[in-house]
Amino acid sequence: MTPAQQSVHSAKGVVFDLFHTLTARESTWSEHPMTHAMLGVPRAVWEEQLFEASRVRLTGQERDPRKIIASMARAIKPDISDEVIHAAVANRLDRFTKALVHIPAANLAMLAKLRQRGTKLGLVSNADAGEIQAWDHSPLRAHFHSTVFSCDVGHLKPEPKIFHHCLAELKLQAADCVFVGDGGSGELTAARQLGFTTIMVAGVIRELWPEKIPGRAREAHFMVEEVSELLPE
Repeated sequence: MTPAQQSVHSAKGVVFDLFHTLTARESTWSEHPMTHAMLGVPRAVWEEQLFEASRVRLTGQERDPRKIIASMARAIKPDISDEVIHAAVANRLDRFTKALVHIPAANLAMLAKLRQRGTKLGLVSNADAGEIQAWDHSPLRAHFHSTVFSCDVGHLKPEPKIFHHCLAELKLQAADCVFVGDGGSGELTAARQLGFTTIMVAGVIRELWPEKIPGRAREAHFMVEEVSELLPE
């Protein structure tokens, strides 16, 4: 076994991030443009809105997808028309539906094997209500003993409370668990400080933000390319 596999093998629980960890590489399922392109705004500025200026949407204070996108878009470009925003919202909802439905078979098999072995499985995700609109149709849904979305609990990574919420539902301590994620939102650092063993998944973000991998890898105990590598073949 690799060190990452050994840590999962010995853990009582494994807590996963969702997007860019358990979902597939976007090139395998997405034929639609990204939201920033639909809105006609720079990608870096849009991502700043998404990841750094989005507490209201991520904690569920606003749950209407159109209002969420309109607020972020007009914070960048106040004169964006209603028609452009409507099209961008429809496109974004469709993208997230495909992300949640088209999960790699190897990832589902890995989760099933962990459950069969008696490992408790948790999910902790920063997500707004629109992004998880299709969760009930995702093949991932049935695999978790605890599912914690930031928009439902009012806390978000890297805040300790969102991790504690999951641990309480699993009835486990952080020291008994592994946290697995791509490292967005400072999740690996936060989980490590709480006592989790941390594993970074690099493959999905490699095609989106390859420049972020070295810094995030330093926050993890171990790194794998694909989440399915957590169990030996």
